Order: sequence, then C-alpha cells, then structure tokens
Amino acid sequence: MPRRRSPARRLVRYAFLAVALGFGAWAVGRQWDAVVAGFARLSLPALAGSLAAVVAALLGAMLTWRTLLADLGSPLPLRPAAKVFFVGQLGKYIPGAVWPVLAQMEMGRDLGVPRSRSAAAFFLMMPIQLATGLLVSVVTLGWDRYGWLLLFVPLLLVLLEPKVINAVIGYVLRRLKREPLERPLTRRGMLTALGWALAGWLAYGVHLYFVAPQGGLVFAVGAFALSWCLGILTFVIPAGAGVREAAMVVVLAPQLDSGAAIAVALSSRIVIIVGDLICAGAAGIAARRDSV
Repeated sequence: MPRRRSPARRLVRYAFLAVALGFGAWAVGRQWDAVVAGFARLSLPALAGSLAAVVAALLGAMLTWRTLLADLGSPLPLRPAAKVFFVGQLGKYIPGAVWPVLAQMEMGRDLGVPRSRSAAAFFLMMPIQLATGLLVSVVTLGWDRYGWLLLFVPLLLVLLEPKVINAVIGYVLRRLKREPLERPLTRRGMLTALGWALAGWLAYGVHLYFVAPQGGLVFAVGAFALSWCLGILTFVIPAGAGVREAAMVVVLAPQLDSGAAIAVALSSRIVIIVGDLICAGAAGIAARRDSV
C-alpha cells in the first residue's frame, strides 16, 4: 500500500531535486562555449531527432529496471514506475554513486516496495547494461579492433546467471541482517531485461547518428555503447562526466577530427541531460494523477 509522505520527507525530496538539477546545470555551464559551438553545426531536425531517440533510450532503461523489479516481486504500474526511476536517476549528477539508489529506495517505499528489492533492481542494472553494451560494441565496431572486449563477457554472463545473482543477493542481505528476498530472480525476467537493454542501445545509437552521421548508424550504435561502458566504470564521477566524452572522442577518431569529435561528444552529453530532465518532469506530472 502506498504511504503518506510527511512534510519533512517532502522537503528532503525537493532538496534532492534542487541539488541534482544544480549539478546538472553546472555540468552544462562549465563547457558552455564548446557546447554552443557543437550545437551550431547541427540542424533543428537533427537535434529534435537526437532528443527523441534519447527519450526512447531512457524509456528502455526504465523498462529494464521495471522488469527486474517486477520479477523480484514488486510489479509497478507504468506511471509510478517511471516517476521513481526517472526522478531517482537525476541523482547520478550528484558526486558519489549512492544518490540514485537512495532516491529510488525512498520513493519505492511509498509504493510498498521493500528497500532491499529496490536496491537489488538498481544494482542489477549495471552488469546488464555493461554486458549488452560490450556485446553491441564488439558486433558493431569490429572484432579486429575491439575483440579484446570479449574478455569481459564471460565474467558478466556469469554475473547475469539468476542462480548466481540470487546467491549473491542472499549473502549480502544476510551480512546486513536483512530479510531475504521473497522471490528470486528468474531466467525469463533476466532475458526480458536484457531485451529492453539492447533496445536502449539501439536508440542511443540513433541519437548519436543524428549528431554525427559520418560513420553510419551501425558505427554510431557501437561508438556510443563503448564510450558509455567506459564511462560507467568510473562510477565515482557524476554520470561518468568527462570520461564518456573522452572515450567517445577516441572512438570517433576514424570518422572525425579531434575538434569535431569533441563537439559531438559535448552535444551528446547535453542532449542526454535534457532528455533526463524531460523524462523526470513528464513522469512526475503524469504520476501526480495517481497521487504517487
């Protein structure tokens, strides 16, 4: 059953949003001249197409998370799930890796989702996105140049085996003296989550293709996937800031000179920030009708 929010908790959430939005604005402002130069070379239809693709990719990520949460025993309607996920994800712009999961745990609790279940769904997202992202990178960018990425895939596949995941989650909960999960993760749930993750990579590739069409759509899918995977590995940096852009410049090198690649990377970053804000705002407005 949904819980009533106290004024103090409401104030904490508004403070969380203010801090997250402040760091997001800082990420844009500190490189404003380069951002303006990057957008100046793009047409309005290209920007609109790129933003629409980002929103689709973010929806794919939300559905990945929602699938995991439902498989673990907490199915949520679409609008409340979108609010919890998208508003919580704004925490990735705050330094530190804990803010998105803390926000999702607290908002999920209002909907009757145990904190341990919210945390499990959140942390399962990383190996799922890494495994699918690395596979997409190898397939689209070429075995000869990026085949070494396959060295990480067996480990990730082991980590994605439901029996292994359930054993790890059970061990962690016992160490924390928490109740075990009522429902274990199933192979069907994992495969469905992997499918949504793959759809998200395709949408992100379309987003980059609108910004930098020189290498073609297939190349754009792999370039974004690889740069994102390298960025997420530096989880102590807000949303992989700087690392993902540097990786993207390197990956784009066969198609663009360094100046153009930097402009593309920064343009991509800003479009994604705008997409995050649109999704969080739209989800919050839609969920108000359900009194979430």
